[in-house]
Amino acid sequence: MEPVSVGLVGAGPWASQVHAPVLAAGPHTRLAGVWARRPEAAAGFGVPVHERLEDLFDTCEAVAFAVPPAVQAELAVRAARAGKHLLLEKPLAADLAGARAVVDAVRDAGVLTQMVFSWRYADGVRDFLDLAGTLKPFGGHAAYVSNSLRPESPFATPWRLDRGAILDVGPHMIDLVDAALGKVVGVVARGNVLGWAGLLLEHDSGALSEMSLCLSAPVTGHAGVTVYGEHGVAAVDRSALSDDAVFSRMAQEFAQTVRLGRAHPLDAAHGLRIQETIHDAETQLTKGG
Repeated sequence: MEPVSVGLVGAGPWASQVHAPVLAAGPHTRLAGVWARRPEAAAGFGVPVHERLEDLFDTCEAVAFAVPPAVQAELAVRAARAGKHLLLEKPLAADLAGARAVVDAVRDAGVLTQMVFSWRYADGVRDFLDLAGTLKPFGGHAAYVSNSLRPESPFATPWRLDRGAILDVGPHMIDLVDAALGKVVGVVARGNVLGWAGLLLEHDSGALSEMSLCLSAPVTGHAGVTVYGEHGVAAVDRSALSDDAVFSRMAQEFAQTVRLGRAHPLDAAHGLRIQETIHDAETQLTKGG
């Protein structure tokens, strides 16, 4: 299979640590170039750095994004309209309107999309979901507790400090309980978006799940999901992400999505569904629950 040429938007820490090396490593993808707000940050990527976004589009078949959610939504619309397939970070956008705009542009352009829900590319997570599907599950609990919003954390970036855990790590946890227990169809939220947020999620299967999210703890705590069913229990935690193949598998699946011309289950439409739950939860909390 001919490698898919991918242009990268963004040159921050996540781009330099994950996107650029993974896409450049191949064999399924080829890093074609970079566009970034600070071009000098991409100087070590070993590919052309473009001053204009449209110049990047001219060099590639697909575009990957490693930028804040609001920026991703705006630029993904432009990339889709240019006919480029999209490898998108979570969350899809900063708000529901932005997420819908991306999905509309993708549909109108007929391009393919895939999202970097990194947990879903780990073997341990896939094993967990396979097991959960056999349990006749009726409930579950998810938690993500860390110190990533504290001043000493490199992840304490402006959009995270403004929006907190539900927009940042909520997509991972909501996606996992959605996959394990059935489509999320309702949410009740209590707490504080910048402190401790608790969600009660209803699933179309009739199952319920509870979720605890906090990024302002003094130490890194637990991150994982446990599912309970009539035939047993299944659990997974962040240790599954030590799987060295997570991001290379993501790149391989993206290349297959593009080359075979078929939708990936973790596409922008799925990201929009997750964003709808995030929107509902944040709306409840910002209005005082």
